[in-house]
Amino acid sequence: MSVDAEVAAILDALDAGFPKVETMTGAQARAAIRARLVRPDQPEPVAEVTERVVPGPGSDLTVRIYRPAVTAGAEMPIVVFAHGGGFVFCDLDTHDGICRAMANGVGAIVVSVDYRLAPEARWPAAAEDVYAVVAWAAEHAAELGGDAGRVVVAGDSAGGNLAAVTSLLARERGGPALAAQLLLYPVIAADFETDSYREFATGHFNTRAAMQWYWDQYVAVEDRDHPHASPLRAELAGLPPSVVVTAGCDPLCSEGDAYANALAAEGVQVNHRRYDGAIHGFMTMGMLALARTAQKQAWADLREILDPDR
Repeated sequence: MSVDAEVAAILDALDAGFPKVETMTGAQARAAIRARLVRPDQPEPVAEVTERVVPGPGSDLTVRIYRPAVTAGAEMPIVVFAHGGGFVFCDLDTHDGICRAMANGVGAIVVSVDYRLAPEARWPAAAEDVYAVVAWAAEHAAELGGDAGRVVVAGDSAGGNLAAVTSLLARERGGPALAAQLLLYPVIAADFETDSYREFATGHFNTRAAMQWYWDQYVAVEDRDHPHASPLRAELAGLPPSVVVTAGCDPLCSEGDAYANALAAEGVQVNHRRYDGAIHGFMTMGMLALARTAQKQAWADLREILDPDR
């Protein structure tokens, strides 16, 4: 499978510039990733960005709330977003750009979660944090100016795992009812021998060695087949309508494709978009035309679920 031409032009620099996290402690990796952050001089405008502290299962959690630049005046959907970063790093700032784009593109209030990170907080801490914020957002929807009947959980990469697990928790615990889940190249199962892991183990930004290290930081080996760690192992019937984006040149592609197919096989409404020339993380690389295309399509797919008559 060939890499998109724009991606190919930056791939060597991406590979060379990304730290070998598997040689580091969690704290070292976190510091190295934070040092790479370059904030845009002019971020995409939204109507408002605020931060709040909400109760979490282990400690209070900071959330960043984005309101779209243009609204129709009615109650808006609420998207609770979990950032990627291998369960170990990244934060509200690293994913500020995609949250702004999502708020404007979907026409939704986006609530980005600063969940607890591994290895200091191991499984299932991060998933429980995201679930707690989803429950809080549903309970406080009117206060936020949102629609409690249109709460969505979303995430990219490791955050996609947390979003998928949150959907399972919401179903198992009797709520809150979710209108949709949006999973961007999600971490779905700890199987490092899939076709995509074999083909893209190195040389395509995300690596098998890094992914094995992320799992080591977050989940003990004996717990990795638990459905709340590997959602592909779960009973999937009754989950909300789903938008699943996968990247063809990503070690995670096979498991993301398998999850979309498994959801559909259980009667879940699924919009699965696979971008064959893309690498892991591409939707946060705003310089890429492919990223902008994929964002536009994902936001449209989510709008279609939330407002089918619009």
